[in-house]
Parts: sequence; structure tokens; C-alpha cells
Amino acid sequence: MYPDVRSCSIGGKPALDLIEEGWKINEFTPRVQKRGAEIIDLRGASSAASAGSASIDHMRDWVKGSSQWQSAGLLTDGSQYGVPEGLIFSYPVTSQDGKFKIIEGINMDDELTVASMKKTTDELLGERQAVEHLLCEQIPLK
Repeated sequence: MYPDVRSCSIGGKPALDLIEEGWKINEFTPRVQKRGAEIIDLRGASSAASAGSASIDHMRDWVKGSSQWQSAGLLTDGSQYGVPEGLIFSYPVTSQDGKFKIIEGINMDDELTVASMKKTTDELLGERQAVEHLLCEQIPLK
């Protein structure tokens, strides 16, 4: 996972105009990736409350709808942003009537995004391959 700040704003200004690339890659991204561990270190306790709060917010937006962009792990059909079919992958979405709508047309061709999406996709494919032998064969219904 990596934080994609290309579509974010800070005080109404594009985030990319206000932050340095080196800081984003070397400081911000690793900190976001390790935020759960940081919460545990700071609190001396589980980060479950933070995760629980985020889950509640996510479910509220899913049920009530939100035009605000958020991330949701969705089963891929192979048609969005080059991610192969059959993976659970996080996409930017809005929600309405209990359904997520993937934000289409985001430019994903910068070096960090391409590398991060490839790394995540490769990890997910590897994990799926590692457990394929554990999956039960589907038995046809008569």
C-alpha cells in the first residue's frame, strides 16, 4: 500500500505543489505503511480502536452514500487500472445506494504509482498461488 497524494489538496491547493517528492517517498509513504505499529508504540496498546473507528466510518459512508473519495477493497473484474481479475484490490470510490462506484480516469502512469501497483498485484497473485492447493474444488449442484 502507498498513499496516492496526486489528487489531494491541502488548504485548497494541490498537495503535490506543497510537498517534496523525497519527503513523500522516504518519510510519508513508509509512515503510512507502518501506521498500525506506530499507534501501538504510541499508545502501548492495540490499534483496534483506530481500525474500529475507521470501519464504522467506512460502513456509514457505504450505507448512507458519500461523494467524497475513499478507498474500498473490491473484487476485481480485470477492467480497472490494469489489475487482473479475481483479486481484492483497493480502489478510489464514491458510494451511493449501498454500492461503490470506482473513480475512473485517474492518471496512474507516474513511476511510483506504477511500481506500487505492480508490487501489490504481484504480492496478491503470489499469495493466491500459495493457497490455491487449500481451496476446495467446486462440486456441481444437481
